[in-house]
Amino acid sequence: MNKSWLIALAAVVLVAIALAACETAGTGSGNVRGTQKPVAFTWQSQSADNDTGDITATFGSGRVFKGSYVQITGDTRFERVEPLWVGWDKSDRRGDWRYWEPSPAFYKQYNGRVLANLHADDGEAMRCRFTLNSPSRGMAGGGAGRCQLSESSQEINAEFRRQG
Repeated sequence: MNKSWLIALAAVVLVAIALAACETAGTGSGNVRGTQKPVAFTWQSQSADNDTGDITATFGSGRVFKGSYVQITGDTRFERVEPLWVGWDKSDRRGDWRYWEPSPAFYKQYNGRVLANLHADDGEAMRCRFTLNSPSRGMAGGGAGRCQLSESSQEINAEFRRQG
């Protein structure tokens, strides 16, 4: 093997390690309230500060909801939270979820928490809010919360294990 090929290979390996170090992933579990039907969660951060990422909820029936999450911090801008309302019409936005509109009260209420918006293949939406055990660690610090389905208003309890 020539020296330049080894240097290139070493560089690729170092970049892969650095990218992997920036990503954090984890799992959670839950159930549909009142039925105890299981729901499994997986998440993976997309940013170095772990405040955004992808999340999937898989029901025991095999139904899957996928979407993204955002941890609300003092630096969170409207553009980051705007996707949280996709699939929720104006009458559904609030419901029993206080401050479910982007406003100063919204940012104050959810500061240090994670919000998510997921969708099934048939278009039904599921919104989630989680209280983190350790907000400085993001989802990796673990936490708990609940989700709500847009069509039936059924709620799902969720818990996420602390990673590492």
